[in-house]
Amino acid sequence: MLGLLNLEKGKANMERMEEHQEDMPYHQYQHFVSNSPWSAQSVIEQVGKDVDQLMRTEQIKTGKPTGLLLDESAHMKKGKESVGAARQYAGIIGKVENCQVGVYASLCNGKRASLINERLFLPESWIEDEERCDKTEIPPEFREHKTKPVLALEMVDDALKQNISFDWVGGDGLYGHNYELGKGLDERHILFVLDVHKDQTVYLERPHIYLPEKQGGRGRPSSRLQTDNIPIRVDRHVVSVNPEQWQKVKVRKTAKGWLKAWIYTREVWVWDGQEAHARKRTLIVRKSISRLDSEKTELKYSLSNGSLKQSSVQVMENKSLGAQNNPKAMKNDSSPGQHTLEDFAFFQAQRYWVERNFDDAKNELGMSDYQIRKWRAWHHHHAIVLMALLFMLQEMIAKESAFPLMSVRDARIMVTTLIAQTIQITEPPMQRQIRLMKKRHKKRQRDIDRSFARNG
Repeated sequence: MLGLLNLEKGKANMERMEEHQEDMPYHQYQHFVSNSPWSAQSVIEQVGKDVDQLMRTEQIKTGKPTGLLLDESAHMKKGKESVGAARQYAGIIGKVENCQVGVYASLCNGKRASLINERLFLPESWIEDEERCDKTEIPPEFREHKTKPVLALEMVDDALKQNISFDWVGGDGLYGHNYELGKGLDERHILFVLDVHKDQTVYLERPHIYLPEKQGGRGRPSSRLQTDNIPIRVDRHVVSVNPEQWQKVKVRKTAKGWLKAWIYTREVWVWDGQEAHARKRTLIVRKSISRLDSEKTELKYSLSNGSLKQSSVQVMENKSLGAQNNPKAMKNDSSPGQHTLEDFAFFQAQRYWVERNFDDAKNELGMSDYQIRKWRAWHHHHAIVLMALLFMLQEMIAKESAFPLMSVRDARIMVTTLIAQTIQITEPPMQRQIRLMKKRHKKRQRDIDRSFARNG
């Protein structure tokens, strides 16, 4: 973890760590990350417990609910030998490229958030290639292709098993568009506010679902459910909404003042064409602009299994009053329940913080800088990154009274500076840099010689 903290973005790999921490040889770093049998899952579970305790304390201080945010992030890779690496969509660059993709869970309360779990997404091309799975030592029980929403639901179940407290689940359009994930959260009685794409279709009235009667004496009876109702895309529906149906609310505080938005909600239904009934949802649409008639506006769409309160007089602070006396009072309510317009706007906007977690982890803690290939190594590396992110959050909270605007970068620099003061370096700086350069060149020459020998 000290190696991750000490090095800048793009440099946090084991070779550079060895230069900064010379008492540990490279082969020991490699063994510790790639081969040592310590349990990454045990570390991640402890991180989850510690983050949970921090968020319970934050909930008492802020009176705000805690969210479990689900999202994926890509790690760009050049070769195809690293476990799970393949040509697949990478959200960070917005196109298909060679990369690994992880699915993550973040616990969030107000402006405090930290990653608490991870899953490595394995494309079907990997599962079908037994030799590649053997080479990267993927355990047999994990050699199964699972979609990202399925992996996300697994992490929700992990949080439930570990008694981690959260009040709703959030995620982007990949998760909101997935019918099975919404169904799974319904069955677990968990409130969710999941983003959806503009082409998401909904029913404005509860659809009547039926099995058509057999026509004539020939052929088999129909087994495919139908409905006479016609669904509509959410973006096309919003065009017909009257301006009076939008309400202006304060969403959350930002560095530039309050984030305000126009919010529109209505009751809708979604159906997968297979269930005997449609599922009731609340459509939430946000316009983050000052004028409703502006053509240059960005709309954000979400669906929730919670329902809107008839009156928005009861605000979020009143709802969380019971949690101040009993931190478990709001934990995983038996039903999604009713929520105010301000609640829904707040839930929808909180997904911002999981993106901040990714930015901090990649820019400050070497999340994507690893040079490893094995399954175990990938999870070992991520366990340490999650632990480092938790450590930074603890430092920021501990120093909040003196430095209320402290960022992860600020905390990282302060920690590494304090550690550096305890290390006695007697070697002249230039002499040390020359020695390290020669060491790098020696390794580079060995790689060149190895390549020439292999190619005759």
